Amino acid sequence: MFEYEGMQTAAALRSPGSPRQPRRESTGPAGAARPGRADSGRADQGRADQGRVDHLGDARAALDRITALRSRVAEMEAPRVDVQGLPTASALQPLLPGGAIRVGGSYAVQESVLLAMTMLQAASAEGAWCAVVGVPSLGVEAAAAMGIDLERLVLVPDPGDQWLTVTAALVDVAQVVLTRPLGRVVPGDVSRLGARLRQRGGALVALGAWPGADVTLRVTDSVWSGIGDGHGHLTERRATVTASGRAGAGRPVSADLLLPAADGAVRAADPPAAAGASDTRVLRPVAVAS
Repeated sequence: MFEYEGMQTAAALRSPGSPRQPRRESTGPAGAARPGRADSGRADQGRADQGRVDHLGDARAALDRITALRSRVAEMEAPRVDVQGLPTASALQPLLPGGAIRVGGSYAVQESVLLAMTMLQAASAEGAWCAVVGVPSLGVEAAAAMGIDLERLVLVPDPGDQWLTVTAALVDVAQVVLTRPLGRVVPGDVSRLGARLRQRGGALVALGAWPGADVTLRVTDSVWSGIGDGHGHLTERRATVTASGRAGAGRPVSADLLLPAADGAVRAADPPAAAGASDTRVLRPVAVAS
């Protein structure tokens, strides 16, 4: 996993051998013989040569660090998938125009972290860099179980009030950036970030509302299974996910998903049993608090 703490600031590029303050000449004890003009000139020249050597060493050290950082960024930018669209999980394809994540597009996922992470799954499997900003509840083990490549996943769990700045910076190195908006988003910020996404060939997934999102996904209905008569545990959730277009354009599209299935994966749910089909389930009345 990329360690963003390892990035250095410009101040850190200064080597320990930074330019020294000029030393003052000691006049020595009274009556001591002073060096001649030629000797003084040679001493001054020697100090100047030493200063040039120190400056040259500092410049070379700084250049080495900058080159290493550029190489790291180039390595992150190298894996690119289809420039027309980024792949997404097969369960989500019916909900997205063209069955893929549009390059330069923005998507909003309401409330469900698992659904938002599913948007990253297929692109990560194809070798794309992904980033998650402002989602401290995201579990690394859960992400790995979903098939997300941890070696190409950048995590910034707590960006604070700099979440938008961090998100914009990660757009430069990650193709799919998942961010949780932690403040008001103004149209100007959305426009600039959209231009950056188009230029870099990436896409944005917002966990929550996002102005002008191409598609907004939300869970409109769900039911858990696995609980028996006073025993058992939750095994899987059947959820209806509805996708609506920008500003309500087009008719909303819905799909039934297992979110998650019993094995932890996200996949399309089997169609419900036809009317009249045999059903061995036993329905019992339950008390519901008002």
